[in-house]
Amino acid sequence: MTTTPTYRAWTRLPEGRLGSTLFSLGMCARVPFFATVLPRVTRLEPGLCEVHAPKWWGVHNHLGTFHAIAACNLAEAAMGMLAEATVPTSHRWIPKAMTTRYLAKATTGLQAVAALAELPDFDMIGDGSELTIPVIVRDKHGTEVVHADITVWITPR
Repeated sequence: MTTTPTYRAWTRLPEGRLGSTLFSLGMCARVPFFATVLPRVTRLEPGLCEVHAPKWWGVHNHLGTFHAIAACNLAEAAMGMLAEATVPTSHRWIPKAMTTRYLAKATTGLQAVAALAELPDFDMIGDGSELTIPVIVRDKHGTEVVHADITVWITPR
């Protein structure tokens, strides 16, 4: 599998908080809506992305907990970076659908993990193919508060 520009950028930055913060700022510059949850990518490789977001007043709902749609934004950020690190430059992807289950109140900052059990064979994609990427969103206690299955449409360029 060839390395994508996004994954290459991740690997060229310093390990740890500095590199993670710089990468996350670049992600938000490219996709400004993600910035509303103050995301920080902490792990990225083909088929896997982990993103953290603090609980701050900008993501509060009327109950003072992490807003459901803000959690969806975090899930989409994790899915998007996974896709950017996984889908080769010979192909393109776009979100097609999102199924979300809200499982518990989110009273802390959150961690979203998008992970594929196995990587698709992109050479076998004809005119296009769907790929569903599961995203688990957990609170700081490890409780899954949101589960999202985000389907992307992948086509050759």
